[in-house]
Amino acid sequence: MEPGEKPKSKKSEYIAPLLAGALAGVSVDVALYPLDTLKTRLQSEKGFQKSGGFKGVYRGLLTVAASSMPTTALFFVSYESTKKVVSPLLPVQYAPIVHMTAAGIGEVLACVIRVPTEIAKQRKQTHAGIAKRSSVSILLEAYKTEGFRKGLYRGYLSTVARDLPFSFIELPVWELMKNMVKSHNDGKITSFQSALCGSVAGGFAAAVTTPLDLAKTRIMLAEHYTVARKLRIVPVLSDIYLESGLRGLFAGAAPRGTAFMLGGFFFFGAYDYCKAFVEEALDR
Repeated sequence: MEPGEKPKSKKSEYIAPLLAGALAGVSVDVALYPLDTLKTRLQSEKGFQKSGGFKGVYRGLLTVAASSMPTTALFFVSYESTKKVVSPLLPVQYAPIVHMTAAGIGEVLACVIRVPTEIAKQRKQTHAGIAKRSSVSILLEAYKTEGFRKGLYRGYLSTVARDLPFSFIELPVWELMKNMVKSHNDGKITSFQSALCGSVAGGFAAAVTTPLDLAKTRIMLAEHYTVARKLRIVPVLSDIYLESGLRGLFAGAAPRGTAFMLGGFFFFGAYDYCKAFVEEALDR
């Protein structure tokens, strides 16, 4: 339990983060989806214009909307539960380690849902020929032609390798900034203040991890698994650096950073607001 927080009922400890994470996740993902599409096209090996340019920026939206709620709900239930278990085991000065551990476990579990979604979404975003096909049909074809691991979960490790560092940065920074605000406000923090903390944390983490996101995108968008299996994060980034330099490694950084700054503001603000609302309702 964080300093200044009231004891919560067993029911609210799990239901509140589940519902709050689901609502916050779907609202932000839907609102900022066009920026994600532009980022993916900037990172595509085919190039921005050949991948669709500014056309059809909502391709794959339904895929994200349908999967966003369970993905973020699973992440935050895991995150809050792990914090509750690990926090008593370490002194308070090791709080960043607690947050990193909780974020890591949450991300690994969330990627079980996120990776197939990303594959369907990014193919719809960059391949005009399959833009009108359903995400389910895209994933079924991937499963039939390339199998479970090679088709549905291609790029799982690169996605985890991208999301773990992101969460290792974003969540501890968010928690640290919230604690700084609380220390100057009698242990209290508003949803708006939490949103500002989330905006700074999200933008910073997104900027630092853009190369990892770029590598993940290239691996997922490879035409066939025989090509994708030869792609590894370090060789992919090395090739991009040799071809385009440091600027090439940060392709898509502007829309990605903007999306995560806006997303961090709305996501963490909505999460804290919804969580507090649900906790109050359940603890009455």
